[in-house]
Amino acid sequence: MAEPKTKRHDGDVDVFIDSVADEKRREDCRTVAKIMQEITGEPPVMWGPSIIGYGTYHYVYASGREGDWMLTGFSPRKQSLTLYIMTGFPRHEELMEKLGKYTTGKSCLYIKKLEDVHLPTLKKLIKQSVAHMKKKPPTSC
Repeated sequence: MAEPKTKRHDGDVDVFIDSVADEKRREDCRTVAKIMQEITGEPPVMWGPSIIGYGTYHYVYASGREGDWMLTGFSPRKQSLTLYIMTGFPRHEELMEKLGKYTTGKSCLYIKKLEDVHLPTLKKLIKQSVAHMKKKPPTSC
């Protein structure tokens, strides 16, 4: 069975954030890093070349594939700040209506600037996702 491409490693998170070219994006990264660390109680860890993750959970799919993944995390992509909300978004409809300006993928929340979203709502979204993942990680795919 193939190994996941994105793996946890001991890269320096602060050096990575300092390397983000856009000053505003760097500030947003520091803010999100602080929020995620407070919510998870976990230190930031590099996953692959450009993702900062917090905590882990173990998953086992019906196919037999299994592994470990972050509870939550983010990446300062060129187009947007990408936050990894592992529960996805359908279970968070009420919060999503209050969040502000964003787009989503399956588990990705794309934000151009942190000031585009309501920070207390973002914190609730991250808290709810992390709490759910700690209780019930995915078991099918």
